[in-house]
Amino acid sequence: MKRYPFLYLLFLGFLLAACGNEKNSETLEITEEDSNQVVLSKAQFETNGFTLDTLRERPFPEWIEVSGMIDVPPQNKAVITATVGGFVKRTPLLIGDVVKQGQPLLTLENPEYVKMQQEYLEVYRRLDFLKSEYDRQKTLYDEKITSQKNYLKAQSDYETALATYNGLKKQLQMLNISTSRVEQQQFTSEVTLYAPISGSVTKMNVSKGSFVSPATEIMQIVDNEHIHLELTVFEKDILKVKKGQEILFSIPEASDEAYRAEVHLVGTSIEESNRSIRVHGHLVDEENHGFLTGMFVEAKIVATSSMEPSLQEYSVVLVEDEAVALRLVHQTETEYVFEKVYPKLKMTKDGYAALDLKLGAEPMLFLGKGAFNLLAEE
Repeated sequence: MKRYPFLYLLFLGFLLAACGNEKNSETLEITEEDSNQVVLSKAQFETNGFTLDTLRERPFPEWIEVSGMIDVPPQNKAVITATVGGFVKRTPLLIGDVVKQGQPLLTLENPEYVKMQQEYLEVYRRLDFLKSEYDRQKTLYDEKITSQKNYLKAQSDYETALATYNGLKKQLQMLNISTSRVEQQQFTSEVTLYAPISGSVTKMNVSKGSFVSPATEIMQIVDNEHIHLELTVFEKDILKVKKGQEILFSIPEASDEAYRAEVHLVGTSIEESNRSIRVHGHLVDEENHGFLTGMFVEAKIVATSSMEPSLQEYSVVLVEDEAVALRLVHQTETEYVFEKVYPKLKMTKDGYAALDLKLGAEPMLFLGKGAFNLLAEE
């Protein structure tokens, strides 16, 4: 009687072991008939949510990889200089300050400004007399009363003074000095420079008390409202670039986000230094992304599109920088037999991977979802 409980427990142990083996048969245990094949039972395939993926032709772009920078049109960039040199008296702005068109930027002072106003006033006052003398001599000459010499001298004096007057008037206007105030003997030793465009101060090269000449770049103003891309394309790719092509670009030093642009202008001459041309691109979305002039960009120009054999991106696994996929070579009611293939990965786009494979007469199936789990664990 004491042996029966023991036999019962032994039988129960065998029964549980058998049930456990049956359950484990559906877990992910890969059978490899050789180093290049993977065999999955139907239960393993279904339990783990595996899928099959069909090799199909899909359109893929041909990229031209280029680099360049963010820039603005010439009319959106202004370099501030002085028409006539002077000493900086007031400069309230700093780099980064936003200015409006017509806003005062800085004040210069120079005794030469006073001298120009004196010269203008002198010729202005002489002009009426010289004009009257010229008219008088012309009348006398027409009536044969005076000589041609006197007439021509009066004409020369008047026209010379008129030219000097117009020149000095233009210079004062360029200095923003009111000629009407000068004609009333209201002189000034200061001139104010105004912003020719709206934008931000990007350079400030002077300080209070420094002397600036007409060749001095005092400051720079840039309007970032209408930015664009200036890209460098090398000679080997020039013939592939056309107006209207799509550009995908990023700012590698600031963000991994990709932005879209379009080829607007293609240069017509090659730069001898590096055998390249300049390509001008317009942003598709001109929303303010915080781009700054001079930012370095990496870009891809979509030159052409071709049909390439491809799979879902999750069907292809990179193992030690080598692309691997599992091609279905045999299927029965109870198992799937896959063979490892090592195609060249050409590119990826929109969740698909273009592969160096050839389509056959029959559909070519690959392991889709689950391929990564199988191959990455090896």
